[in-house]
Amino acid sequence: MRENNISLSSRIFYYMMVFIVVESIMIGGVTLYQFNNQNSEYHEGRLERKENHLLVDIKYEIQKASINSLSSLNNSTILEMADVHNLEFELYNLEGILLKSSTAVTGVRGRTLLDEEIIDYFKNDKPMRYVEDDKNTSYFKSSYNLVSNFEGKPLGIIYIPYFADDTSSKQELSGFLIRLGFVHGNMILIAFIIAYFISNFVTKSLDSIGDTIKKTNLQNQNIKIDIDNTPKEVVALIDSYNTMIDELKSSAVKLAKSERETAWREMAKQVAHEIKNPLTPMRLSIQTFERGYSKGEDFSKKRIKEFSDSLIQQIDTMSSIATAFSDFAEMPEPKKEILNVVEVVELAIDIFNRDHISFKSNSKKIEANFDRTQLIRVITNLLKNAFQAIPEGRTPEISVNISDNASSVKIAISDNGYGISKTDMQKIFEPSFTTKSSGMGLGLSMIKSIITAYNGDITFISKSNIGTTFNITFPKK
Repeated sequence: MRENNISLSSRIFYYMMVFIVVESIMIGGVTLYQFNNQNSEYHEGRLERKENHLLVDIKYEIQKASINSLSSLNNSTILEMADVHNLEFELYNLEGILLKSSTAVTGVRGRTLLDEEIIDYFKNDKPMRYVEDDKNTSYFKSSYNLVSNFEGKPLGIIYIPYFADDTSSKQELSGFLIRLGFVHGNMILIAFIIAYFISNFVTKSLDSIGDTIKKTNLQNQNIKIDIDNTPKEVVALIDSYNTMIDELKSSAVKLAKSERETAWREMAKQVAHEIKNPLTPMRLSIQTFERGYSKGEDFSKKRIKEFSDSLIQQIDTMSSIATAFSDFAEMPEPKKEILNVVEVVELAIDIFNRDHISFKSNSKKIEANFDRTQLIRVITNLLKNAFQAIPEGRTPEISVNISDNASSVKIAISDNGYGISKTDMQKIFEPSFTTKSSGMGLGLSMIKSIITAYNGDITFISKSNIGTTFNITFPKK
């Protein structure tokens, strides 16, 4: 499964921000489009209204003057109508020749013709007004229309140049966009805060679930997840996890029971095997004595002593087997007491030959919470294994080093023995595993159980035919 480096909360936050920004841009675009559309419609309507009013006034002036020609209109009348309607215009005859202009002082500026396209357009039946947009700017329009009298007779063509003044509209649009930007700026800020809390709300439950799942295993007492104000989708995930915890607990109980049964079956086989080893020579010795006695042989004191020594030796072997099994099966509960580790370790070393053991400590007094008896058991077992690991003919060189820091104690026990083979390293702490011809292989397993009970750890480093170093670390408190 490929991991995405962007967290879920960051993605939720990012998507919400993108949505708000895109929404703001779209609203701004729609606003500009609507404004331009409304502005265009406004100017179109305004031009058409002004044009219609101007045409009606021209009709009245023609009727009042009882004339049938646009050229007969007074220049003063033309200028007056232009002032009244606030609109410049020019009048052409039907052939497109300029007759009157509101911008000319004398009334006629010269011979100016309309385009043939416009003249041909108004020669059609029932032509509509003709509006032409300037290709270079959207602020200028040219409007052409027929001028008729009240009887509907065409008299000429009127041309109206129209300049769209958008100054006030632009000011209004600018003000509106500023207010819109202010509103959306606040909306983005609010969305920023909301997105932050929503992303945290959604991921908080997931983070809690993730932390709990990381702590889940068969050995611990797993805790079910119970989170308030949880989204519906996450509730389904939590329910699935809690159901899994119930099933895991049941499976752990069954597995532990199976492991215990398997371990005890293996232990029973090992004990039975170890007990049979001394029983066989005991049986042979007794049978030999019985046959000799039945034949009337005379047994010397030396022969009887040899016989009794052999039995005692085998009985001692069985006793040591029983003691080792009893020690392993009945491990006492840890009893913490404040003790001087240096003093207890030295006491354990005194049991052995001190000529072959070097002892060092970075302090004369290192206090820790530990069981005195258990610590002595750990040290004596490791020292016993160290002596047994040294080949015949090699002078034992065993060292015990104690060091400490602010929170923990470290004990290192090294030897110059055979070392541990790579194939045995993985099984060295397993119950009943041993590389020796005698013994039950419970020593290191018992040591590991003791150290683990005190929240400590035991590791080792070994080199073939050079030696092994066991490192024990446990907290002071």
